Order: sequence, then C-alpha cells, then structure tokens
Amino acid sequence: MITLCMDTSSKFLVLALIQEDELIGKRCLSSWKRQSEMIFPQLTELLAECDLTPKAIDQVVVTKGPGSYTGVRIAMTVAKVLCSTANLPLYALPTLELIGAGKTKAAVLLDARSQRAYFGMIENGRLSGKEEVLSLSEIQARIDNADGLELVGDCSLLGLEDCYPDLAQAFLTTRSQWQKVENVHLLVPEYLKSADDYLVKKA
Repeated sequence: MITLCMDTSSKFLVLALIQEDELIGKRCLSSWKRQSEMIFPQLTELLAECDLTPKAIDQVVVTKGPGSYTGVRIAMTVAKVLCSTANLPLYALPTLELIGAGKTKAAVLLDARSQRAYFGMIENGRLSGKEEVLSLSEIQARIDNADGLELVGDCSLLGLEDCYPDLAQAFLTTRSQWQKVENVHLLVPEYLKSADDYLVKKA
C-alpha cells in the first residue's frame, strides 16, 4: 500500500510517500508562493527516487486547512484530480494537527497575516477545541498563564524561533487521525477567515 501525502497550506511544500508503516520518501521545502510551480516536478522526482510511478499510488492524504488561501487549494486540487481520475481513496487532515503531531500539550500558530494567526490547542497529538483566527495579542494572553505548554509553528510571530516538526514524518505520526473523504468532489478547504478578509487584503 503506497500512500501519497501532500501539504501546501503554509510556507512549505510537503510531500511524503508512505509504504505500509514506513516513510520511504519525502520533500519538505521552503516554497512560499511557489508551491504550484514546484509540486509536480518535486513529486515526479520523489516518485523516481523511490522507483515508483504515479500508478503505484494506492491512496492520498491531504491537509484541508486552515492556511494560505491559495496554498490550501493547491495540494487539495491535485489530490482531488488524482483520486477522482484514478478512483483512489482520499483522506484529509487538519493543518494544525499536522503541525502539532505527537505533541502532548501544545499551542499551534500559523500566520494568518495582519497581525493574526490561525490558532489551535493540541492535547496528545490531537486538536482540543476549535481552530480559530486570533490576534497576536489574544494568543499571547491565552498562553501567558498556561503551564507546560509548548509552542509550535510560526512562533516568530511572538518573537520566538519558528518551531516545526518534520512535516513529512508527521503525516505518518498522525495516521490514526486521517479522515476518510466519502465524496472527493465535496471536499473543500477550511479557511476560517471570511471571504471579506481576503478581499480587503487584495484591495
């Protein structure tokens, strides 16, 4: 069983190939606003390195957001086309759960621009409570009095060093959390921000 995993929801292009319970190939490249031009060449190279062809892929896993408005759609569109044309199973995973993979108690931050961040709490590797878009001051207030809390993701938003796990390996770590998509065509990105937020930014 070969599983292709993809994430383009943040500043990285993440590709992973999993065979049964082993990560056999990966890409995790800084590629802000370049994921669309990089994803196919990198995927082709990755498959070749593992002596595989696209026909060897048995199922696909993709992050569903939140994240970059354009970024989330890149991997999701590739996944939906691949799964619908080849009739493959598709699974989805929240982006913040991927970033918080394996953490016992953590807060995940992902840049949402305009002094805001996508925010979620992780307990034992899973999201606890709802994902939100909060101002950086709101996030700082929430974490100030939290004991034993680890920060992961775009921590530089709060003046710290960014802290990301091996996102390719994180797909394997979160395997039990992959959510089967019953209808590939109905899978849509989870943006959290309203359409007006993106229109204001572009104006």
